[in-house]
Amino acid sequence: MSESPILRVRDLGVGFALPGHGRNVAVDGVSFDLHRGETLALVGESGSGKSVTALSILQLLPYPLASHPAGSSIRFAGQELVGAPEAALRAVRGNRIAMIFQEPMTSLNPLHTIEKQIGEALGIHKGLAGPAARARTIELLRLVGLGAQAESRLDAYPHQLSGGQRQRVMIAMALANDPDILIADEPTTAVDVTIQAQLLKLLRELQERIGMAILFITHDLGIVRKLAHRVCVMSRGRIVEQGAVADVFDRPAHEYTRHLLAAEPKGRPAARQADAPVVASAGDVRVWFPIRSGLMRRTTGHVKAVDGVSIEIRAGHTLGVVGESGSGKTTLGLALLRLVGAKGSIVFDGREIGSLGGQALRNLRRQMQIVFQDPYGSLSPRMSVAEIVAEGLKIHGIGRSDAERDEVVVRALEEVRIDPATRHRYPHEFSGGQRQRVAIARALVLKPKLLVLDEPTSALDMSVQAQIVDLLRELQSRHSLAYVFISHDLKVVRALADEVLVLKDGRAVEQGPAERVFDAPQAAYTRALMAAAFAHDVVDSHEVRQ
Repeated sequence: MSESPILRVRDLGVGFALPGHGRNVAVDGVSFDLHRGETLALVGESGSGKSVTALSILQLLPYPLASHPAGSSIRFAGQELVGAPEAALRAVRGNRIAMIFQEPMTSLNPLHTIEKQIGEALGIHKGLAGPAARARTIELLRLVGLGAQAESRLDAYPHQLSGGQRQRVMIAMALANDPDILIADEPTTAVDVTIQAQLLKLLRELQERIGMAILFITHDLGIVRKLAHRVCVMSRGRIVEQGAVADVFDRPAHEYTRHLLAAEPKGRPAARQADAPVVASAGDVRVWFPIRSGLMRRTTGHVKAVDGVSIEIRAGHTLGVVGESGSGKTTLGLALLRLVGAKGSIVFDGREIGSLGGQALRNLRRQMQIVFQDPYGSLSPRMSVAEIVAEGLKIHGIGRSDAERDEVVVRALEEVRIDPATRHRYPHEFSGGQRQRVAIARALVLKPKLLVLDEPTSALDMSVQAQIVDLLRELQSRHSLAYVFISHDLKVVRALADEVLVLKDGRAVEQGPAERVFDAPQAAYTRALMAAAFAHDVVDSHEVRQ
């Protein structure tokens, strides 16, 4: 590490003007240094001010709605960035300081191909175009783990990639110009454990090669142990503790730091009735998407998203579905619910539903529900929480009046521990964890037998994850719900699942009782997943500091 910091933040404050309500302080007196070749982690729960601090560095906040009080200073290589002219900021953004955003689907342009979006950064700051830009783009995509798929993905649009693939494209864009500082805002949230390990390894290698400094924002303390040299713990807009990772994690001085370190999904699922009735099963399910090319758009091949998978889910049991991004986890869940076309046998509650359609299928919908990964994207911003939860009741004709349906909504919200008095508020007025509880209430209000949970905890803080896991256990026990729990977080799966299905490239590489799969995995691929998820010494923080 160099003696003089490349980034010096002093007394940073950020306030947001709220019409009719004065000024809300989001960041209050934050100070830290970042040196070349160093990784500094900003950790804390949602709303602690981590991302606002990071956006302030590049002056990306919605000014003049946002403002900095007098005395706030952010100096990069001696240059003051607070209030700097736009031309000076453009020379820094994406070139000397690059940023990876948390949600790639909203950060990537849906109308442009991957090649065009990475090429834009290369053209603006490096003057590359044509074959040179294309070659560099392919190199970057291979660098971030797309491997043999790199060249074939150049003409793809963001919606044609998995969540993990989109995040890798974002990282490729950020690394395109070999920045001095990389700001990474929750870059591994949507990425599975093996890709996460690859990305962390990649960042360390790039750091060693070009001396890049990294400001890493995360709620995953396991990543901080693996990657960071120093850590700043934030709460309510302030840094409450900072220092070397080993010092802060092994001897936390602040009560809030101890709270964060203790917050992790724990426990194991309760013993289940082995002969519980089968709620849903699938036999040799296949979901193939055609690849069309040429002027006539003829089918020249298929993407085998799910290829010959068979499963069984019993009442009160949880099937954990794990695997890397693009392995077919979500597609399998959608196929079980008949939300994508599939071949093979799909049986729900003793009835073959593969060929059902129209009203017959709609009548079954109330018994088969799904909770999506991103509650902010799956909840309508124009509807109140009460309207969102009641929508399914109206569609299925449950309740004789709005008042009667409102009583059902109140009970559903109470069950997921949301104050019913807040039900007339809108989704943006709730935290991420609260929004996910609303999404669960929307599914549970119809009293389903099967609930597909697609990465329901991946975007949540550790402490909120633990609360959602406890809630799901409680609801399952109370209602004998059958869960299909899709996740790349194996620690959460271990806390919930009775059975585990491991997918790779659309095929089942291993499945069986959770205890056996976790403790004695048979397939090499499963062993690699387990090592990446549970072995703290895969990338030990002591090794990083050397």
